[in-house]
Amino acid sequence: MMNTVDSSKPPHHVVIVGGGFGGLYAAKALGRADVKVTLIDKRNFHLFQPLLYQVATGSVSPADISSPLRSILSKSKNTKVLLGEVTDIDPQAQFVILGEEAIHYDSLILATGAKHSYFGKDQWEEFAPGLKTVEDAIEMRRRIFTAFEAAEKETDPEKRRAWLTFVIVGGGPTGVELAGAIAELAYHTMKEDFRNIDTNEAQVLLLEGMDRVLPPFATALSKEAEASLTKLGVAVHTKTLVTNINGDIITLKQGDEFQQIAAKTVLWAAGVKASPLGKLLTERTGAECDRAGRAIVEPDLSIKGFSNIFVIGDLAHFAHQNGKPLPGVAPVAMQEGQYVATLIKQRLKGKTLPQFSYTDMGSLAVIGQNAAVVDLGFAKFTGFVAWLFWLVVHIYFLIEFDNKLLVMIQWGWNYFTRKRGARLITGKEMQPDGNRYYGSANDRQLVSG
Repeated sequence: MMNTVDSSKPPHHVVIVGGGFGGLYAAKALGRADVKVTLIDKRNFHLFQPLLYQVATGSVSPADISSPLRSILSKSKNTKVLLGEVTDIDPQAQFVILGEEAIHYDSLILATGAKHSYFGKDQWEEFAPGLKTVEDAIEMRRRIFTAFEAAEKETDPEKRRAWLTFVIVGGGPTGVELAGAIAELAYHTMKEDFRNIDTNEAQVLLLEGMDRVLPPFATALSKEAEASLTKLGVAVHTKTLVTNINGDIITLKQGDEFQQIAAKTVLWAAGVKASPLGKLLTERTGAECDRAGRAIVEPDLSIKGFSNIFVIGDLAHFAHQNGKPLPGVAPVAMQEGQYVATLIKQRLKGKTLPQFSYTDMGSLAVIGQNAAVVDLGFAKFTGFVAWLFWLVVHIYFLIEFDNKLLVMIQWGWNYFTRKRGARLITGKEMQPDGNRYYGSANDRQLVSG
């Protein structure tokens, strides 16, 4: 006897909150399934975060590493994209609140990522911006290039030195990549652009609390990365903690000794915490969360007691594989998004899947031109070959073809000329009297320079 489908029954509705790697890969995996998909994000584009530091340092423009969500999912006819921010969740009634609208779901995937963490010192954010969004990158870019412009006009040697001092807090991949890129800007790209200053006098300081940069990498690769940074002109300070940031003064602790540095530009790459939706979810479901605000999930990435609510990416604390939580990197979010999509499809067929298992694809970090480190587990390499490998991997994972093409053209131009075409100062600029703005784009505080 032939099975029949009840056409009067509405399709299974999957609501995905967040259009980052996890949410997007889940949506794409559900694109041809017999389900209805609604993807909600407060921005209308997917951002390739691994290259965000290149926006901050003028190598590429924001549009080069961003793609409209509607364009990416245009061929998925079962998928609708909504612009907005989810403000509440009702897990019992199976609704999410978007503005004034309550949207019902059968399965819910939460993938809203993380924001920077200042470890209880949130007042530091106005002095040391982090790097998670396009707005963050544009603000960093504004501060970096404004610093050189201000130094060009400054006649006081001490103030000029402060303008030409760049401090990056955190020696993970983001901090290492930022430090290397700023050093290349100062010592190569812009060395002939100014008349009153010598950009070779710029100081780029990278601070790391652990005993080596890139702590998750093999020790030999960390040492190679530090050597490459030093060769570029970056001053690497390990076993160094930041105890205070107040305006232009950053206070450091090395062992029992304290030191103060005058720096007009401080950039934060030292830690992250889950987006506020993580806390909201735990309040509504009674689920546990870790110190970073990440929801502790079951082996199938669902929330305990709510088998139809899944949490993935930086919002999830998954420790069922080896007892340690998975790192907050793009491959984890991609694989989790694909897994949850497959699990939903299998459940609709009356089947199930084994628990989620992450396949470690390796770790990469670029230091500068012709310098990178790659750890694939079974193989580790550095230098030019690692740099080429890093380029290929990042081009491959860019979402749209036009992004791949634009970034390749920019990189080719940068490589052969050492020039960067996106060195724009936008947003709030330095004031004519030498003062500068701190804080968010919407609420800046004027601080004397």
